[in-house]
Amino acid sequence: MEPSATRMFKEAAEAAEVVARHGVDGDLYAALAERLAGLDAPVAFTCARGSSDHAATYAKHLFETRLDLPVVSQPPSVVSIYGRRLDRARGALFLVISQSGRSPDLLLSARAARDAGALVVALVNDERSPLADIAEVVLPLRAGPEISVAATKSYLASLAAIARLTAVRAADASLLAALQTLPAALSRAWTLDWTPVARSFASARGAFILGRGATLGVAQEAALKFKETCGLHAEAFSFAEIAHGPMELVEAGFPVLVLPPGDAGDDGLEDLLARFVERGARVAVAGRGIPGCAVAATVPDLHPALAPIALAQSFYRMVNGIALERGRDPDRPAMLAKVTRTR
Repeated sequence: MEPSATRMFKEAAEAAEVVARHGVDGDLYAALAERLAGLDAPVAFTCARGSSDHAATYAKHLFETRLDLPVVSQPPSVVSIYGRRLDRARGALFLVISQSGRSPDLLLSARAARDAGALVVALVNDERSPLADIAEVVLPLRAGPEISVAATKSYLASLAAIARLTAVRAADASLLAALQTLPAALSRAWTLDWTPVARSFASARGAFILGRGATLGVAQEAALKFKETCGLHAEAFSFAEIAHGPMELVEAGFPVLVLPPGDAGDDGLEDLLARFVERGARVAVAGRGIPGCAVAATVPDLHPALAPIALAQSFYRMVNGIALERGRDPDRPAMLAKVTRTR
């Protein structure tokens, strides 16, 4: 099968159009930002699973570094399995992220947060879903139907929506202006050739994906996609964590994909990667030339808050091809379903 024939390929390729549609919701974002400005709670909550939880990792970074708003990741099982109330969420933003808006554990958590007096906001693709009915505010992802089990355009839409909400709430003129160019950046990111990276992963049994700050959530998403579409045991780590126990797994030929955030989080990266190179790892770095490492092309001069979205777009094209090369169908992983119904 040609890589362009999969639904994963076709749906990921639509991301630029999807993100462009977010422009029609300007008034909705402005109204929500005004609501957020009036909240007294010193913390916000996110609640999500899978790829959506990786988007929540991105939200945590942006909210904490650009809004000075600490973020707690609320495990759905606290409500759905352990039956606890969410009284501490009173008066706080409770952001639920879901493509389908139908997983029972997320619905129970959203309802508990609403009953506790939180402002429940849903980032959801299906505006007629049960989650949309529970939420006080719905930010539609506008990704359209997503049939492939591997979520792509809905994840990218989630990141773009989070960046837009952050920009509007912070009145960040630079980020707001950059968001206008994001669809074009995603179109360009989709054309980039990551073949030098793909060669390292095509026959691998394990891999590391490294990120930090704004790219940590994308690293988590990349590791998940390697697992579900390629049957490759990839693990995501922060630059700050990898030098501890995980380094012991690195041996000659071990593939490592590095997603630098392009800001202060890059400090010490070259010294860290030199250790991988010394151990014989096959290291590829997005957008930076580092001795002993391959380079994955990136869209230049992107706002650092948006660059991770373009990285994810380029990665999706690559991993779709790797899955096929490994004899897998990225649209229909054997053990997965599109809507995951967990408690």
